Amino acid sequence: MGELVALTEPQHSVCVYCASSRVCDARYHEVARRLGGLLAGAGWCIVYGGGRSGSMGALAEGALAAGGRVVGVIPKFMIDLEWGHDRLSELHVVEDMRTRKHDMLTRAEAVVALAGGTGTLEELLEALTLKRLGLFLGPIVVVNTDGYYDPLLAQFRSAIDGRFMDERHDDMWTVVPEPEGVLPAIMESPQWHAGNRDFAVAR
Repeated sequence: MGELVALTEPQHSVCVYCASSRVCDARYHEVARRLGGLLAGAGWCIVYGGGRSGSMGALAEGALAAGGRVVGVIPKFMIDLEWGHDRLSELHVVEDMRTRKHDMLTRAEAVVALAGGTGTLEELLEALTLKRLGLFLGPIVVVNTDGYYDPLLAQFRSAIDGRFMDERHDDMWTVVPEPEGVLPAIMESPQWHAGNRDFAVAR
């Protein structure tokens, strides 16, 4: 895989990973809607998975209601299943899930992860892995609503303590409890450099 480079956009852009579940606690949908409004209000373009249900739909609706630009990236089979959002600023239909993830990340200069299932977790972990290897250098912010990510964060700590990761890898992500903390976290995230791949392997 070649180095991921953010596309030139007329505004800042952020990739948001979140869930399509309609039956999770409504608090998660409300957080997604708030985040969409906050990002749009600050002039950020949102790149996400292009769905219309669950937190995905709430994120898009919150941003669109605030006059924001929302770019969806969705695989063709999801369009065939009529899972796509039909009122986005742009909707890009791609061949498969791998292409979707790559396209989403190359369109963004930062990543935000909301609560979600296996798809959201896979996307977050891939972004962290690429950052560890110096292939994605942007901020990664985890919105830890009601402690949802506590077990995963504990696992990261265990991986560092067990020397599977370097102590410096703890700087790859920032955790905030509420969406209001996302933009400050992006702005204040430690700079990451491609040269940090020198300690990608814990020694």
